[in-house]
Amino acid sequence: MTHYDVIVVGARCAGAPAAMLLARAGYRVLMVERGTFPKDTLSTLYIHQPGVAALARWGLLPAVRDTGAPALDHVRYTHGDIRLEGCSWAADGQRAAYAPRRYLLDPILARGAVDAGVEFRENCAVSDLVFDGDRVVGVRLGAAAGGAVERATLVIGADGMRSTVAAKVGAPMIAEDPTSTCAYYSYWSGLRPGFRLYDTPGHWVGTVPTNDGATLVAGYFPQEQFRSVRGDALNALLTNVEKTAPELREEMASGARLERVYGTGDQRNFFRQAAGPGWALIGDAGHHKDSITARGITDGFFQAQLLADCIGDGLHDPDRLRAALHAFAEQRLEALMPEYHATLKTARLDPPPHHVDLLRAIATSGDLTDRYFSTLSGVCPIDEFVTPELLDLMEEMEMKGLNG
Repeated sequence: MTHYDVIVVGARCAGAPAAMLLARAGYRVLMVERGTFPKDTLSTLYIHQPGVAALARWGLLPAVRDTGAPALDHVRYTHGDIRLEGCSWAADGQRAAYAPRRYLLDPILARGAVDAGVEFRENCAVSDLVFDGDRVVGVRLGAAAGGAVERATLVIGADGMRSTVAAKVGAPMIAEDPTSTCAYYSYWSGLRPGFRLYDTPGHWVGTVPTNDGATLVAGYFPQEQFRSVRGDALNALLTNVEKTAPELREEMASGARLERVYGTGDQRNFFRQAAGPGWALIGDAGHHKDSITARGITDGFFQAQLLADCIGDGLHDPDRLRAALHAFAEQRLEALMPEYHATLKTARLDPPPHHVDLLRAIATSGDLTDRYFSTLSGVCPIDEFVTPELLDLMEEMEMKGLNG
């Protein structure tokens, strides 16, 4: 048995960067992953500009670009007769988004951790946690590892929405909302390049270009339709596209579907308590929301960096570590709660009239359009989106009868 400074459970978009950053800070880190790489997973793939900026800061962006994933620096959003075209502002100089396949991205992140000195064990599940009183002091590994116990000052759960670490510490929900949508997607060749979004009441469709000329086409449905959609997912997806984006449906008919249809109705919306004595939760283990805004990867990167920054060099000072985990929990909520509520509104698939009026006003200005997409990416804070210029424009359009 070895005593580590940190054990990270889960090696994907939150766990691997957290392990890497803590190892770079000089800590001895063990990272365990129940699966093996390369392996795909359900994902919208999209990395918003702040996530791309994190990859650049960590020195991993060149490897992501080398996968051949195209730079996504133009967005088209269509709502009825309203069309917005533009791009988010840059985040630390990064204007393009990327959407690499997860069987390519996740190994890059894991290699970054290993190159930083992390000990990485694949096919290594955690069956339980080890406690000293109410404090987590280690993990018990699964049968494949002989039930071995490994100890650490801090155990980080980055093991997904159904987190074993969260369950074993009894992390309570501090915010929870009902599921809103179910989502299904597949990959097509032969589509026009570009990140495109379409919505009509009750329907939402997106296209995300990825590796090897493939484009992910995703359709979102109200949660109450889950049983019928799941029963015939391909036809449900095609019908959704036909109703929501007929031009895209024509392209798909001329192209070719490359893989089976993937999807889920388990789109939970919650925040769990972020930390406690000897433990912390990051990524989907601590916070999950509907994937319709494609924030999962970017949020995972953010939480990994935030936790590492809060810990700094104070891991082995109990008082400093306690304060660091408290700061992480508070800053996580402050940063992610506005986007959580915005995502819940989008996932209702029924934009209110004032939102349509807002879109119509935004569409008249390239600057406002880019500002809108910057809000979706997280570069522009939501509470800074509405400007006096926009309010004046909406009032002017209302007076002319162009809204409402």
